[in-house]
Amino acid sequence: MHIIAQTPRFVIRNFSPEEEATYLSLFDDAAVTLHLPKRTRQENRQLFRESLRDYKSGKVLGRWGMFNNGDQEFIGVCLLRQYLEEKGQVELGYVLRRKFWGRGIAAEMAEILVAYAFMNTDTNEIVAVTTPGNIGSQKVLLKAGLKRMDNINRDGEELAFFRLERSA
Repeated sequence: MHIIAQTPRFVIRNFSPEEEATYLSLFDDAAVTLHLPKRTRQENRQLFRESLRDYKSGKVLGRWGMFNNGDQEFIGVCLLRQYLEEKGQVELGYVLRRKFWGRGIAAEMAEILVAYAFMNTDTNEIVAVTTPGNIGSQKVLLKAGLKRMDNINRDGEELAFFRLERSA
């Protein structure tokens, strides 16, 4: 199993094919999906399977699982991908099970993935978006060093936009 990062509290790693149901269970909680793009179960299944293919092809960016170090309990998903609007920018994203909200895990993960992106790609910017009402995620992004910019529109939805430039 390829590990992206490990802390005393959690590990960020590739999913195994057997964890598809675990991944899909994340999207069964309406509170968790409130601020996410609306996707069907089949669309989420397809994203999971694309991630497995990406692992095999050796892509640096991807979608990974976060698991508790002690008991391997599933915490959530994090990702780095090419930003859809601008070439050369890497987008940070994440979804955590509600049980793990407010524990500092998301901020720790975001800091790790920002460092990972700058170390493993030639990108000069990390970006992220949230719905305007997702204050918790906005605080996470600020803690990870991203700066709030003007809102943007993506697929007809207004989103809060965050950005961090590579230090010289």
